Amino acid sequence: MTASIITIGDELLIGQTIDTNSAWMAQQLNGMGIWVQRRVAVGDTREAILDALDAESATADIILITGGLGPTADDITKPTLWEYFGGEMVQHEPTLQRLMQLFESRGLPILQRNIDQALVPDSCTVLLNNWGLAPGMWFEKDGKVFVSMPGVPHEMKGIMQDHVIPRLQEQFQTKAVMHQTLLTSGMGESFVAEKLLQFEAKLPPHIKLAYLPSYGLLKLRLTALGEDKVSTAAELSLLFHEMKDLLAEIVVYDEDIPMGEVLGRLLKEKGKTVGTAESCTGGYIAHNITAVAGSSAYYTGSVVTYSNEMKMKMLGVSAATLEAHGAVSEETVREMVTGALKLLGTDYVIAVSGIMGPDGGSPEKPVGTVWVGAGSAEKMTVVKFRLMYDRERNIQMTAIYAMNELRKLL
Repeated sequence: MTASIITIGDELLIGQTIDTNSAWMAQQLNGMGIWVQRRVAVGDTREAILDALDAESATADIILITGGLGPTADDITKPTLWEYFGGEMVQHEPTLQRLMQLFESRGLPILQRNIDQALVPDSCTVLLNNWGLAPGMWFEKDGKVFVSMPGVPHEMKGIMQDHVIPRLQEQFQTKAVMHQTLLTSGMGESFVAEKLLQFEAKLPPHIKLAYLPSYGLLKLRLTALGEDKVSTAAELSLLFHEMKDLLAEIVVYDEDIPMGEVLGRLLKEKGKTVGTAESCTGGYIAHNITAVAGSSAYYTGSVVTYSNEMKMKMLGVSAATLEAHGAVSEETVREMVTGALKLLGTDYVIAVSGIMGPDGGSPEKPVGTVWVGAGSAEKMTVVKFRLMYDRERNIQMTAIYAMNELRKLL
């Protein structure tokens, strides 16, 4: 069973809007055992939409479409679908009533263009939109399923969860698709591949290994395709743990979750607290940690000491240390850890100082030089990294490396 995703909108093609819909829909379909063979973005033109419908339906069983269902002149998806599938335009009464109630509750006048959003081709099954105005539409033609939904992410997700996924599950019998992902750090992709050479060679045809480099991490995803979830999951689990044992020295976690959540689970499990003292990352480590719901149970606060003056004033870093070694040094980061432990009163502290670029480097300390520290009153580790990327990626990787150093210390 295969699917294609068509996203419609000029804003996608010019980079004004990032397409997050396709990734989310692909995840949902993949979890149902439906393979997404292609993702296509087209502009707001009749010809482009019709061409995409023809091309994708030639090879896919299911075509999901988002975008172009709004009330303005450039929203041409619905009339184009009407042309493609035929029939008559009719008023969908439940959608119209919802529109009227929504505008009335907000004290807004309703325009004809808003009323027209309740018009749908009678060749479709209407999927009521409880999160917005434009309904979803389910079409079938030549044994293929076409589903059109709004491009607004929360509206699309609501229609998918309430209507599309249940209908697809009812209509199609698909194989079980199972994934397990191992997070690793500290070894390059090619070296890991060498280490897993024999393991990968013996994998059965229905189980695949994917290498997924990420910021400061390498994700290893095993995917199994089987007839039922129970036996497929059991087989996958055995192979996953074998792979995990082979890479024991570089394993970060055995689940695909953000590093902030990995660290949070460990801190919560051990009943410990953490604070952060950041220079070059400007609060980005704190952002990663607090992005996790419930992080207040173990995260107490942060201090961003970007200047030398603030390092001395807030963290007690000595002027002599800064004069002798500079802000980007092992000695300074050690004093940042010690000072932050006193200031924040936490069990552990993460501290970083570096040169993120594009300027500020020197022959002795080039751009990308960063010192990462993690410690408690009893133990401390300080590590130097040399990053080779742009400013944004250097900051992101520093945050991952810093959190991972505390994870290892824990």
